[in-house]
Amino acid sequence: MKLEPESANLQDYLQETDLIDYSHYLIRAITAQIFNEEQSETEKIQAAFLYVRDRISHSWDIQNRKVTRKASDVIQYDTGICYAKTTLLAALLRSEGIPTGFCYQRLMTFDTPEKGYCIHALNAVYIHSLQRWIRLDARGNKSGIEAEFSLEEEKLAFYPKIELDERDYPVIYTNPNPRTIATLEACSDAIEMCIYFLPDSL
Repeated sequence: MKLEPESANLQDYLQETDLIDYSHYLIRAITAQIFNEEQSETEKIQAAFLYVRDRISHSWDIQNRKVTRKASDVIQYDTGICYAKTTLLAALLRSEGIPTGFCYQRLMTFDTPEKGYCIHALNAVYIHSLQRWIRLDARGNKSGIEAEFSLEEEKLAFYPKIELDERDYPVIYTNPNPRTIATLEACSDAIEMCIYFLPDSL
């Protein structure tokens, strides 16, 4: 699939926002831990990806009801669903001047179409040395999900089944989708949110 940046200006993928709050002291503390001046750009991207994938638990996987929204919230509580985890990865990388955007997939919420669909979030990162975007999914691995850092072949958490009405959205957005953020803001229980309230389309 050919990725389609929403903006041709890479600066749009570096902006700090209320959600992508990379100046927050909690974010700065993590960047000081995982980044150093000797790392290459790709090493920084891999370090941030592994941190968010492995150190931040997906709320559903650990059945944590806390809803996190801002990047700093995700650090504070060490948990979040994919919408929140993508915001944290964007904050970590944007703090280092690495353009990072947001991508989406439409997936079955559980194992059959009858149980409904949901929007899943992942990131796209611009690699200056390669002059191209790559997608990364820091959702968090578990049995049946093995997302990895890769500059060549995508190794994502999910691969949409077109025949079951799942799909990849090709656009790389500069900011999180308003429907996903509205869901986080409207819900106070992450488990109920995952079962009943995730949007099923962009």
